[in-house]
Amino acid sequence: MRRAALAVAASAGAVLVGLTLPVHAAPDGAAIYARCAACHTKTGAGVPGVFPPLGEDFRVMASSEAGRRYLALVVTRGVSGPIKVGGKPFAGVMPAQATLDDASVAAVLNHVGTEITKTGPAFKPFAEAEVAGIRAGGAALSAQDVGKLHASAGGQ
Repeated sequence: MRRAALAVAASAGAVLVGLTLPVHAAPDGAAIYARCAACHTKTGAGVPGVFPPLGEDFRVMASSEAGRRYLALVVTRGVSGPIKVGGKPFAGVMPAQATLDDASVAAVLNHVGTEITKTGPAFKPFAEAEVAGIRAGGAALSAQDVGKLHASAGGQ
């Protein structure tokens, strides 16, 4: 009887060793940015007059609470209306990236802040919880409303 119990225990142990629990991998900001690159380009240079560059202006905004709110809202709610970036006007429209969850929004913003934008103030990474709070607080905003926040968020 004891031998049978040991055999069953050994078999169960072998089965358990083969099992793996699902691991929640952090979203890949670079992979997510691939969809952004269609307009902002792979290097973040943008398209003059239509899609703004993701340069120093991004880092300046990411250094203030209002700017961080604006950047997260641009991704979650979209943006439209005339804005100035680097002193140049842009009149394009960016649709909301509604399929991205909060962790993915944080990941893509962090990718832009560390890999695409290399100049400007030091970059503080976005957290998933921060994005969740901004998303919830901006749920009633339209893309036009977000565009109106640009200048007060530190946009140039």
